[in-house]
Amino acid sequence: MVVLSVAPYLIRAYHAWMEDAELTPHVLVDCTYSGVVVPKQFIQQDKIVLNIASNATHDLVINNDNLSFKARFANKSVDIFVPINAVASIYSGENGEGMLFETEETKPNLTLLD
Repeated sequence: MVVLSVAPYLIRAYHAWMEDAELTPHVLVDCTYSGVVVPKQFIQQDKIVLNIASNATHDLVINNDNLSFKARFANKSVDIFVPINAVASIYSGENGEGMLFETEETKPNLTLLD
């Protein structure tokens, strides 16, 4: 049995809702994850916030494994690639409404006791 993460489905749903509501969807990316390709000069404290609105991206793809698109940074076209597990949250730039996702950093360290 394949276990699918719910995160990419929720990211797509929040993205669609925000676009329909004329809000600006942003994702907070944990850049410590392997495979993250973003402009390094915009990373702060191992994180980057990306505007993923349709009018800010070109060829946006949010699939079950990653999020990718082209965007302009400092007047240069840049290919962005983010593994889904590196997305820490998706939220509206206007009101902050959105969702946090569990990452290795936020995952509770629980121990089962007998």
